Amino acid sequence: MLRHMLLLLLVLFLMLPLNSFAAFDQTPDVTAKSAIVIEASTGKVLYEKDAEQRRYPASTTKIMTLIVALEHGNLEDIVTASATAASTEGSSLWLAQDEQLKLGDLLYGIMLISGNDATVAVAEHISGSLPKFAQLMTEKAHAIGAVSTFFTNSSGLPDPNHYTTAHDLARITAYGYKNPIFTQIVGSKTKIIPWPGKDHDRELFNENRMLWLYDGANGVKTGYTDAAGRCLVSAANRNGVQLITVVLDSDYMWQDSIVLLDYGFKHVSPVKMFNQGDILKTVRVTNGKTGSVKLLLNSSIVAPVSETDKDEFRTEINAPDKIEAPIKAGQKLGSVKLMYKNVEVGSADLVAAESIENKSLVGLVWSSVWNFFTFIVRNFA
Repeated sequence: MLRHMLLLLLVLFLMLPLNSFAAFDQTPDVTAKSAIVIEASTGKVLYEKDAEQRRYPASTTKIMTLIVALEHGNLEDIVTASATAASTEGSSLWLAQDEQLKLGDLLYGIMLISGNDATVAVAEHISGSLPKFAQLMTEKAHAIGAVSTFFTNSSGLPDPNHYTTAHDLARITAYGYKNPIFTQIVGSKTKIIPWPGKDHDRELFNENRMLWLYDGANGVKTGYTDAAGRCLVSAANRNGVQLITVVLDSDYMWQDSIVLLDYGFKHVSPVKMFNQGDILKTVRVTNGKTGSVKLLLNSSIVAPVSETDKDEFRTEINAPDKIEAPIKAGQKLGSVKLMYKNVEVGSADLVAAESIENKSLVGLVWSSVWNFFTFIVRNFA
């Protein structure tokens, strides 16, 4: 009887569909040809699939266009669209020749509705020509560490010499999130910008559905060409942990990105490494009524930690070995950095735990006599 029951259970087990085992599989199953998910502040890779394979980026190119524009332009600059910009093929902001808009408005048009014409107008404004701007983009990518990337244009339109990798795109995007304006633009769901010559403004709606689909989503850019396939760089922030995912040539880019973000948040979490008020160093005080002062953290330091890298963090304390009185409670006397390998992921000031007054005149004289006596004893006794 028992043998028959076991046989029946085995048959039922074998008849289960393959996706019934998904719960047991800890590795994401994505359709993208190349994919990655990283934690932005440390750059740690949480999952990758052919992430170093060279691929076409399509309009995810515009992430670097935004970075270079923010670093080389002024948001209040007035940009005039050339005939070349206005006639650029593909997705469009519908710029007219000689139309003028602020650089900041054009950047929203680039990132929310993927205006190819706007990328050319911005490139020509900043560098004088598209090739020169593309060179700036490539140089910046390499400086960031995205050395397997080469740009020939600002839009992502097909070109055999215009390529990147999933890992490079993640690196580039993580760099972008260091800039609050970048973060604001890529995380905007809608934006209204002027439309000169029309009786109404342009109302832009972000094409990145992740901003509505995923809790904590805050960017960044979609892309598609026949050569590149469906591409998506997406990002989300939960409790201070900023994740970035890249899927290139994906059959189901939204689902792939959600799976990767879910996987990432299961494997990394915010950990309070130091609490506000923690004592990290004691410093000798000269000419003070007290001989030393404790240095406290003025704020907590939180870091994104996974199970496999707890020992990769270290602290760098920058504070003097001695300081002269007087000292006020709360006075900044140093700083501390939390490092992940060679990357700074958090910092705080070190402040005095208490006030320390100068010694009195009698105290200073007595201290000088005592120091002299101690010197004599040590050197001539």
